[in-house]
Amino acid sequence: MESPAPQKKSKLTVYIVIALFIGIAMGFALNKSYVAEENQKLASLNLVIEKIQKEINLATDSSAIKLLEEEKKALNKERNATLSARDNKVEPFSILADIFLRLIKMIVAPLVFTTLVVGVAKLGDINSVGRIGGKTLLWFISASLTSLLLGMILVNLFEPGIAMQLPVPDAGEDIGIAHNGLSLKEFLYHVFPSSVVEAMSRNEILQIVVFSLFFGVATAAIGEQGKIVIKALDAVAHVILKVTGYVMNLAPIAVFGAMTAIIAKQGLSILKTYSIFISEFYFGLLLLWAVLSFAGYVVIGKRILHLLKRVKEPILLAFSTSSSEAAFPKTMEELQKFGCKDKIVSFVLPLGYSFNLDGSMMYMTFAALFIAQSYGIHLPFATQISMLLVLMLTSKGIAGVPRASLVVIAGTLATFNIPEAGLALLLGIDPLLDMGRSATNVVGNSVATAVVSKWENALEEPTANS
Repeated sequence: MESPAPQKKSKLTVYIVIALFIGIAMGFALNKSYVAEENQKLASLNLVIEKIQKEINLATDSSAIKLLEEEKKALNKERNATLSARDNKVEPFSILADIFLRLIKMIVAPLVFTTLVVGVAKLGDINSVGRIGGKTLLWFISASLTSLLLGMILVNLFEPGIAMQLPVPDAGEDIGIAHNGLSLKEFLYHVFPSSVVEAMSRNEILQIVVFSLFFGVATAAIGEQGKIVIKALDAVAHVILKVTGYVMNLAPIAVFGAMTAIIAKQGLSILKTYSIFISEFYFGLLLLWAVLSFAGYVVIGKRILHLLKRVKEPILLAFSTSSSEAAFPKTMEELQKFGCKDKIVSFVLPLGYSFNLDGSMMYMTFAALFIAQSYGIHLPFATQISMLLVLMLTSKGIAGVPRASLVVIAGTLATFNIPEAGLALLLGIDPLLDMGRSATNVVGNSVATAVVSKWENALEEPTANS
């Protein structure tokens, strides 16, 4: 596999960092001028809506309550119209990021299929697939539980929601986020595809993985004819990685667009308003990085530092675009350069994107308990452990769902009788938190791939141009 020269690689990283800061500056300028009118209107509408909600909570006369609710409904409608107007103004910038992400998604499904089939076929037999799969899932489950538990410990230690002191809202209040049901049937339907073409069109990574495992094992089982298929798919994988190189050149433009749109809409003031929650969550992510790095150090030794240095570009890309998926092709390439055999990388990494989203895991317990604290709802330790286990199960295989973490949290809050309307507290800052979650997911999957490679004696020396 061809690799770009080190100079080119470092230049792309530099361009992404430059684009990140230019985007922040441009977003700040637009926030203070181009969309200032909409932002001011939204701020005043939010204050009025909050005041009316307090009056509704205190009112006793049903006719007065009805009038207030109608007034609130009209104001919410005006607020949504203002939000839409603001979104339209910054749309040219968000389109830059959207086009890049669409191009990446165009690559992901065929890349996962081709590399995973080749990887499984090269493993040789179903016993090898089962052995490596068992080791991989053991690491994923351990990392997921660690992430969830760390989030639970930190949110109980910091208690970021206590200061909010919010009244419990109406049970029927809708915040526009779908629920992720706990139905076993729905979960299994999400895992096993009825059509691989549909799974690829919707980028359902887990379903593609399931089909690829069957296809890869069958390809290895048919002998000489299978070798022709493996050779063809290996060539296709190389072509797709070449396409990835072309798409990656657009990354700085995408980063600029994404950051400009976020800061223009939210402004730097959002950092001040939620500074305590954001800083505590990012401290938790750094702590999780340390835990994952230490676990990696126990298995692969000092090479863990080289690994983190190797994947800094995918980490930065995931952070800037708030998308772990955007970093997937580049992460795969860097792990192979690091010394992980392609058959392990192509097996472990796609599974990781469904089963090992460590940053998202930690956020789920952190956010769910933050919302409970905000409403003054005390959850006993046993209940928190139950929540942790529910999140562990319901979060698997939803990597392709938009705003996946919020969807899972909404379903979990309903299960434990915590007002789902509390998610509204996080909607404004979710893009900022998603950046950290996405970067952490890349770290977790990179460490997992290196560890499984070591366990399988498939971790070689870095390539010459690393």
